[in-house]
Amino acid sequence: MISSSPVHPVQVGIYDLLSGDATLTALGVEGVYDQVPESAPMDYIRIGDHLSIPDNAHGRFGREITSTIHVWTRARGNANGQAIAARIIALLDHQHGDLSALVDGHRIVSIRLEFDQALTDPNPEIRHHVLRFRIITDQEE
Repeated sequence: MISSSPVHPVQVGIYDLLSGDATLTALGVEGVYDQVPESAPMDYIRIGDHLSIPDNAHGRFGREITSTIHVWTRARGNANGQAIAARIIALLDHQHGDLSALVDGHRIVSIRLEFDQALTDPNPEIRHHVLRFRIITDQEE
């Protein structure tokens, strides 16, 4: 068995899940990005940085991935950003079944929300929410 990284397939699975969600679109999300284009209108979601740590055992390869998701909204308050963050949490936290089929060669064992933080931007018209998830995977044989 050869170990391969599940990071990219996991990020693709998250992207596909979030970008295809009608509820996020109804909440005003204009796009889901890895690299945000200069011309991207708000509100949007950015799949941010990750940290990947081997979680191997005898006879199996696994990974513990920490993935950060950013929500950017044009709003004077936190309500819209919180609604978008709540929907992302509902889609991902403890819901690895929807992503399992999307992660080629790897099985997602668990996805857990680590934190959800609302930040005030220097521009009072912009809000930034940061969510971090811990994703545990096993490589399929």
